[in-house]
Amino acid sequence: MANSKEDNTVIVLHTGYSSTIIEEKDENLPFVRANCSCVLVTGSKNIIVDTMTPWDTNLILLSLEANGLTPDDINYVISTHGHSDHTGNNNLFLKAKHIVGYCISVKDKYFLHPFDKGLPFEIDEGITVIPTPGHTADDVSVVIKTEDMGTVVIAGDIFEREEDIEQPEIWRSCGSVNPEQQENSRAVIANIADYIVPGHGPIFKVTDGMKKKLSQNLSSELHVSRYSLLAEVRRSRSLIYWLRFFGWKKYGKGKYSNSKNLKDSKIFKIERI
Repeated sequence: MANSKEDNTVIVLHTGYSSTIIEEKDENLPFVRANCSCVLVTGSKNIIVDTMTPWDTNLILLSLEANGLTPDDINYVISTHGHSDHTGNNNLFLKAKHIVGYCISVKDKYFLHPFDKGLPFEIDEGITVIPTPGHTADDVSVVIKTEDMGTVVIAGDIFEREEDIEQPEIWRSCGSVNPEQQENSRAVIANIADYIVPGHGPIFKVTDGMKKKLSQNLSSELHVSRYSLLAEVRRSRSLIYWLRFFGWKKYGKGKYSNSKNLKDSKIFKIERI
């Protein structure tokens, strides 16, 4: 039986943190402290997102046990990107399919999925991995539709913590390979999310004010509002995936399933059904 959004539960196993305070030298290098949020998603598939550092093994094992699970019960382990505090315990989950950024693998099998073309990867009904680059070149976010919380997005370091919406210097100071891409990703995430789990802070509810503020930071090539998305689309296949996932329809000539019309046109106004 296919999963439904009523079955999906999001459990934050560990709330991430980060500090900009530079501490004394260790190994002749100054250092700051940080660790990521680790999240468990349960439903017809069990998923763990961002497995912290290798020194957090016991914390993860105990947290899984508290939820009646072992590593062998996990179907997918997802690292929103490849930094060491997000991948440290992936090796615990040897029966799971691994997604690390844009890379999907099991053992020596690497599955070819075009995240780089903007295509989401659907794990199950109501659970989708979407490309959200910016902090690194191949960040992904996990979108979970739930009954009790609406849409929850596990965003990794695209959002450092809630405060970085009003103080963008927070996320910028934590490193961004492409700040313009990250601005776009932040706006896209905010506009589909009811709640966001950031990489290094508590889960937070997304307000209309947050959506509006973040949408103002988009580049001219991508404009997102609460109920509509105005996008320059060059690949019809990418748009069709997004339309199917978010339940949007195209206005204007032709239907969104007509790939020729999509490919030949540059701009579409698409709205939630």
